[in-house]
Amino acid sequence: MFEKNLLNNKRILVSGGGSGLGKAMATRYLELGADIYICGRRKSVLDETAKELMDMHGGSVKSISCDIKVPEAIEDMVDEIWSEGPLTGLLNNAAGNFISRTEDLSPRAFTAISNIVFNGTFYMTNAIGKRWLNENLKGSIISILTTWVDSSGPYTVPSAMSKSGLATMTRSLAAEWGNRGIRLNGIAPGPFPTKGAWDRLAPGDKGKNLMNAIPMKRTGELSELANLATFLMADGCEYLTGEIIAIDGAQWLNHAGNFYEMLKDVTDEEWEQLRGLIKASNDADKAKRSV
Repeated sequence: MFEKNLLNNKRILVSGGGSGLGKAMATRYLELGADIYICGRRKSVLDETAKELMDMHGGSVKSISCDIKVPEAIEDMVDEIWSEGPLTGLLNNAAGNFISRTEDLSPRAFTAISNIVFNGTFYMTNAIGKRWLNENLKGSIISILTTWVDSSGPYTVPSAMSKSGLATMTRSLAAEWGNRGIRLNGIAPGPFPTKGAWDRLAPGDKGKNLMNAIPMKRTGELSELANLATFLMADGCEYLTGEIIAIDGAQWLNHAGNFYEMLKDVTDEEWEQLRGLIKASNDADKAKRSV
């Protein structure tokens, strides 16, 4: 689909690039010639991913441990990257989410999601955008959103609120920074099953009837998402900015781009079981971060 050296001379930072969707998109960028930085909280996972990708494809993948909830940590990371040269692109992929009845959410649970998705993505965007502005450089920012930004997100309200705010950020900064050569676009994926996401969003057998809501009757392939992220990051479409592109097999056009149908009839007892499954997944992730 793309020329082999399409992204030569590009330097791209992918947040949450150690696994899942971020890893898939970082891999595609690397294959097409970009120098890649991946950041996240789990340094061991980042290092393993960097080695794996370079062993497979060559090139340069550098891993940086960074908690994007902490503005000072982001500034330190950007200083480190800029010491080797400025970025040309940022892919805001780091996120957090889980299903819950909103009445069951504690303030701490709400903040755990909004601090990563809303605050962290803004901190990343602003820190790197300011560098480009100060140095009169062009740049491209892609944020991974959801189709909920145009509808609703029952049972995922903290994420839905945060992603909607980021959609507004994307459109607002596309207008504010467009005259200085900085583009911002969003991708709104439908279901792209990865273990981390599915353990929290479709625990147990809750995703078994998902295909009924997708007109194309399948989930997405990671390569398809990576191809769209490549198109938006590459030269040749500089007039495209401020757009949020859904890639979901027309699910949201079927009025089904959220978890309502899957969860509307769940009983109190079933919710307790689901919370247990999600907690087990979270505990396993925390154990990995402590290694």
